[in-house]
Amino acid sequence: QVQLVESGGGLVQPGGSLRLSCAASGFTFSSFAMRWYRQAPGKERELVATISTAGGTTTYRDSVKGRFTISRVNVKNTVYLQMNSLKPEDTAVYYCNLYWGGTNYWGQGTQVTVSS
Repeated sequence: QVQLVESGGGLVQPGGSLRLSCAASGFTFSSFAMRWYRQAPGKERELVATISTAGGTTTYRDSVKGRFTISRVNVKNTVYLQMNSLKPEDTAVYYCNLYWGGTNYWGQGTQVTVSS
């Protein structure tokens, strides 16, 4: 079965950096685009970044452009989210996502807190 396991979250000061990882299993990782979402308390889950199957195409929500970078290593079945210049408004639970056959698959999420 599909498994997505996020890691790398934590508490960081404004302006700091974190790298999130998502280890995937149970499907042919290299055949699917992957996404990172986030959900802040009291808000809807929102799409942060998308990466194509081979990593050649990436897209970002406007608020993170120039600060976040999504990448993947297909031989490791892992997708990453490098987050730089973090702001308090980036505080959220971050989720890895696979959309397959009409179904959204989610990991358990990893908490990112940006605070001084």
